[in-house]
Amino acid sequence: MALDGAFLHCIVKELADMGLVGGRVDKIHQPSKDEIVLALRGGGKTVRILISAASDRAGIYATERRAENPAAPPMFCMLLRKHLGSGKLLDIAQDGLERIVNFDFECVNEIGDTVLNRLTVELMGRYSNIILMTKRAEGEPFRVTDSLRRVTDEVSSVRRILPGIVYEVPPRDLSRLNLLTCTADDVKRELCVSGQRLSRLIVNRFEGVSPLFGRECCYYALRDTEAVSDSLDGDRLDRLMFFIKKARGYLTDGGGYTVLKTAGGAYKEFCFMPVEQYGAQLISVPVPTANALLDSFYGLKAENERVKQRSAALLKTLLSSCERISRKLGVQRQELEGCLKREEFRVCGDIISANIYRMEKGADKLTAENYYTGETVTVELDPKLSPSQNAQKYYAQYRRMETAEKMLTKLISDGEKELTYIESVFDAASRAGSDAEISEIREELRQNGYLKGGLAKKGASVKPKAPIHFVTDDGYDVYVGRNNLQNDRLTLKESRGDDMWLHTKDIPGSHVIIKAKDGEVSDNAILQAASLAAYCSKAQNSTKVPVDYTRVKYVKKPGGAKPGMVIFSNNYTVLVDPDAEAFARAET
Repeated sequence: MALDGAFLHCIVKELADMGLVGGRVDKIHQPSKDEIVLALRGGGKTVRILISAASDRAGIYATERRAENPAAPPMFCMLLRKHLGSGKLLDIAQDGLERIVNFDFECVNEIGDTVLNRLTVELMGRYSNIILMTKRAEGEPFRVTDSLRRVTDEVSSVRRILPGIVYEVPPRDLSRLNLLTCTADDVKRELCVSGQRLSRLIVNRFEGVSPLFGRECCYYALRDTEAVSDSLDGDRLDRLMFFIKKARGYLTDGGGYTVLKTAGGAYKEFCFMPVEQYGAQLISVPVPTANALLDSFYGLKAENERVKQRSAALLKTLLSSCERISRKLGVQRQELEGCLKREEFRVCGDIISANIYRMEKGADKLTAENYYTGETVTVELDPKLSPSQNAQKYYAQYRRMETAEKMLTKLISDGEKELTYIESVFDAASRAGSDAEISEIREELRQNGYLKGGLAKKGASVKPKAPIHFVTDDGYDVYVGRNNLQNDRLTLKESRGDDMWLHTKDIPGSHVIIKAKDGEVSDNAILQAASLAAYCSKAQNSTKVPVDYTRVKYVKKPGGAKPGMVIFSNNYTVLVDPDAEAFARAET
């Protein structure tokens, strides 16, 4: 659900009540291309405000989450630090109930003059934007310094957002009703229109309300979310007005913030007041503050999107490597198939050698008996060569193909191992849940020559995360590697010989270790760990996944093998379904 103007009113009111006005900008970060984080210090505390212009989660809210920031800050982040750094927050204001919020800062520019800078946030779906503006003197208009997204004539001929131009507020329909000030006569005049769907009419004629609120109005007044406006008369109009006054109280005083979830726990909707229209279809969960609601509703989605953005280039590189190796293997296999005909050349050489006494120089073919099959065959000859030279020509071709077969067999074997390795890295990168995991995978690829730049600079790398930890129902500790480097450490350095090692059979995935107790591991622990191994693999969305398991002492790493690649023996195999619930309970 998109953030509406009414809920944004609650957000702005809470931010103002936090005592941020008068505070100063402490830090500015840009964790992803669509998000800015302002850390404001005031009243002995620091509040981090996340401003998102992403089309699917545009919003403003105080956040407790700490997103990992890119090693090099983007240009817009650097611009904000230059113009807003240490600035004093003078005001936070919303334009009516529109989805536009202005943050005004008193700042000192590069020549020491005090200027008024405004950070305007327009939350309009795919047209969302974050705009930095400056007013140099009283009475002058705000001029755009720059914006997260520049709007040129090619993008919009109506309203441009470019450095140096005067900022124009998006057109606002002043004829629409304000939920905070409208009267019963206003509601009757605007909504008692014949033949229109009432919920849609409420959204169109009220400023800053969502379709969810429109349907809730209909449900309360008419017990029908699909009702038409003709039904709005008498007591029903009174009930609608009572509901609007009730909503006004929640907007003013708070206390009704609600998240709607599915039975599986997925977030579906949110509102500034309780919602009853879904009945038992969705679970209603109260949340104490508007900011806390958005932080939980959008927070996890934002974290996943940040990781997805930062891993996109890495996944593209790995996919290109997979395609390149697959094409190369295809060519090599075709060449190897051609080498299987080498025996024909040796036989031709033997037939020529056996019949050399009856051959004449300059002949272009030889018809003779094949002593291996007893059949009469015809052998092509080069008339420019002597009989002996023709025989040697066939023998030379045979030796070349024999050598090629040996080399191609080794090249294909090496290529298959490399493809298996790249697929395992791709699997780990596609399941990565943080920048630390992505950074460790990048370092692994740099060490193995797949990424340029050599080793990462000292102090520039992100501290690796610990392996995923899970405790089985009968108390066994289970550890899951996040990538190939961690798989090697977990299996070869951090485990004992009696511990149990698990891995999906012939499928890229994580190494899983069960810590033995007095040398024993229960069958239940093996089944639970196997389900976890299946979930942390390329077969995450499959069923009946085969998982190999054996003692760690039977797992070896061949010399020169790439990270995560091992051989093992004395193993057993179990078929399990991936267990998402177990992964959700694990310490990740």
